[in-house]
Amino acid sequence: MKMYVLVRRDLNQSYQAVQGGHALAEFLLNCPQDWGNSTLIYLGVNDEFHLKRWEDKLERLGITYAEWREPDIGDQITAIAAYSSEKVFNNLNLL
Repeated sequence: MKMYVLVRRDLNQSYQAVQGGHALAEFLLNCPQDWGNSTLIYLGVNDEFHLKRWEDKLERLGITYAEWREPDIGDQITAIAAYSSEKVFNNLNLL
């Protein structure tokens, strides 16, 4: 099990880092899994549409995740964090 943070690639790089951090913090505040600060992997998705598709997939698989919505850009979803096995995310590239 590893912590995966999916971040939009259509954001500038410094914004990507911040948004990923927010999603991770949201997960740690609200989700019951005991991550234990072990492996952390940042992955890129194209845009908000693709993040929403990932949320649908995670829900279908019963995987707990947390999303971050950025108030400065109209509460768009900018990143999600999920604690899961790597096979779920094996088709995504590192950010």
